[in-house]
Amino acid sequence: MIDADNPKTTGQPRYFRCIGAFLFLWAGAITWGVLPILAVTAAPRAAVRETSFDFGKITEDRALTHTFVIKNTGTAPLHIEDVDPDCACTVPSYDKTIPPGGQGDITLTIKPFSVIHRFKKETKVRLNDPDQPMLYLIVTGVAQPFIEIQPSHIVRLRGAPSDDIRGQVRFVSHLPTPFKITEYRTTIPDKIEVTLTPEVPDKVYVVEVRNKSQQSGPYAGLIELFTTSKERPRLIVRVFGELYLPSAGGQ
Repeated sequence: MIDADNPKTTGQPRYFRCIGAFLFLWAGAITWGVLPILAVTAAPRAAVRETSFDFGKITEDRALTHTFVIKNTGTAPLHIEDVDPDCACTVPSYDKTIPPGGQGDITLTIKPFSVIHRFKKETKVRLNDPDQPMLYLIVTGVAQPFIEIQPSHIVRLRGAPSDDIRGQVRFVSHLPTPFKITEYRTTIPDKIEVTLTPEVPDKVYVVEVRNKSQQSGPYAGLIELFTTSKERPRLIVRVFGELYLPSAGGQ
């Protein structure tokens, strides 16, 4: 029994009264359907199926476009706050806001002048996702030239005028349609002789350049080749000659 007059027990009735009051309020809350529920903070969640894409082997000097799909699996709107490519050659377009349960696009377009050789382009995407504030999107590929020049577009003819000095250039087409070299011209017809031979019909041509100058000293000029390709209607070969007389010691 609690003795109200006993100083050692005077605090106990007040304690039990507080407990009773709390239980009464809790029961009332249940009765009226206002039981407090712990609040869960709404937040966006970004889900991306792929963060990299490989174009594989393609022809150079053409625009390339790829679209990355981003989903919002969270409970608040997902905001794409910034899209920052590592090169001005990459142009982005994107949906700035994605609602919960929805999806949006981030489209990256690479300008033609940047599609050469083996390439890799990276783009940073800044989000309001608290768990994933930054995405990195990467596109790669290997760009083959429309017309591959082997070994290069420069021919060097070096030796004595009496030597048989020759050089070759091969043109290999990677175009899907037939390729023909229909005509050629040179700015130094008095110095060189040019022979054009189709090695593989509609695909590979060989240009042979032979020195015919009998004067010592350097010379330089061009060979222009005209083709049926709208992508590469004109090709250039640069020719450099360096002729010298044999030294007296070599005679």
